[in-house]
Amino acid sequence: MVGAVQDAGVVVTGAGGGIGAALARRFAAEGARVVVNDLDAGKAGAVAEEIGGIAVPGDASGVAAARDALGGRVDVFCANAGLGSGGSEAADAAVWASAWDVNVMAHVRAAQELLPAWLERGSGRFVSTVSAAGLLTMIGAAPYSVTKHAAYAFAEWLSLTYRHRGLKVHAICPQGVRTDMLAATGSAGDLVLQPTAIEPDAVADALFEGMAEDRFLILPHPEAAGYYRARAADPDTWLTSMNHIQQKWEATR
Repeated sequence: MVGAVQDAGVVVTGAGGGIGAALARRFAAEGARVVVNDLDAGKAGAVAEEIGGIAVPGDASGVAAARDALGGRVDVFCANAGLGSGGSEAADAAVWASAWDVNVMAHVRAAQELLPAWLERGSGRFVSTVSAAGLLTMIGAAPYSVTKHAAYAFAEWLSLTYRHRGLKVHAICPQGVRTDMLAATGSAGDLVLQPTAIEPDAVADALFEGMAEDRFLILPHPEAAGYYRARAADPDTWLTSMNHIQQKWEATR
């Protein structure tokens, strides 16, 4: 895989910690030139200094500044920044709007900026950090679950529309990952995600394995494939099973 990213211009959003930092470290270790993007300038700078990258703090869809920092060319864009917004249908409109903007529209805006050059030269790689919630769901987190479904759908659409024109798309869909976002999920995360949570480096490993095999769907938790099949094959049985988990969670609150 080293040859595939050697000297490539890579942008990782939300790379000040967690999965994003792990991706930035791995790309740098493989010889890529990495832009570390994060809203927190201090965290972006710290990771960039550690890996010999370039810190470009700011909005996750700010492609222009990152492209300039890489000398005018982006080869790989990792749309990793996300909001783990909890709540039900009754969550404030601002919560829904923020989740939609960061988890979905930031990906759309980045693609709008990147695709013209990628399609012209016939190459480019878009990596979307989605979540198993985008394939399945997550109890207690309607805004997160709904927008992650949309993020997965957008990555899927990009892949089916442009793969014959050289665009490679990967959707990373882990379950629990030991990050600040997991810690913020509270009792729902403790019940559903913590028991099988993995380290961020394992997510980076899974991505590189998937890139080597040109796979769209990246499952750092392989068991998620079985849950996804069960959901598709028998939605009512799957929903009943998930409702049992919901009831178990409610009993602990």
